[in-house]
Amino acid sequence: MHRVMKLSRLAGCAGIAGPLLFTVAWVACSLRQTGHPAAGVQLSGLAAQDARDPQIMIAAFVVLGACSIGFGAALKKATAPGSAGPWLVMVGGAAAVAAGVFRRDHMLLTGPCFAGESWHNQVHDVASGIAYAAMLAAPLVLGQRLRADPDWAVVSRPVQVLALASTAALVVFASQVAQPWDGVLQRAAVTLALTAEAVVAVRLLTLPPPGSSARPATAPGPGTPPCQHALPPDSHPGSAAGSLARPGQAVVGVPLE
Repeated sequence: MHRVMKLSRLAGCAGIAGPLLFTVAWVACSLRQTGHPAAGVQLSGLAAQDARDPQIMIAAFVVLGACSIGFGAALKKATAPGSAGPWLVMVGGAAAVAAGVFRRDHMLLTGPCFAGESWHNQVHDVASGIAYAAMLAAPLVLGQRLRADPDWAVVSRPVQVLALASTAALVVFASQVAQPWDGVLQRAAVTLALTAEAVVAVRLLTLPPPGSSARPATAPGPGTPPCQHALPPDSHPGSAAGSLARPGQAVVGVPLE
């Protein structure tokens, strides 16, 4: 049991460290990238071959993915069985690893010397699409499922709000109606989704231990008889000491003196 709790805490820390390190990496690479505004290059472009610090973003994608996979595995054991949310977290993590390993050919999507995409650029595009979809779907599914759990209900609403805001930003980004701000919108969408993951991870770390008195009591299921422990054992109806007798009237089983 102690080892399981340690692994759960380690996975919870990973759920915070992965998004945090990924954010630090893209901020640093965006500021160090020369020849373009800080938000002028998309996140995948910062890992391209012609980027200034591609190794930093490649490592960031891989670390984020590995942390998400471990966090999703721990979340699967901590939440209600059968929930798709933890699986979506793990799928998003695997897709993030693939997006970092199979990187884009160029920082920018178009250019005068681009002669077509390589196979690893195409793999990157597919992996990125899966990562985006899982990254948005996971907090929405988790927020809905966790609402019914007393231990998790406190984070269900913030997680869903963050996921909806991320979805809205990503829809505007994909529609290109605000094209000069595409880099900002993409960064906002990703950051909001990763914040939702970190919020769930924080809750995993702060959950009371199993069997602790800090955990709320489970409500009785349908058909369960009401608890009678509110009365003293001697006071249940039908017991000798619990029967009310008028003066001079004997209680069954108790002789008058």
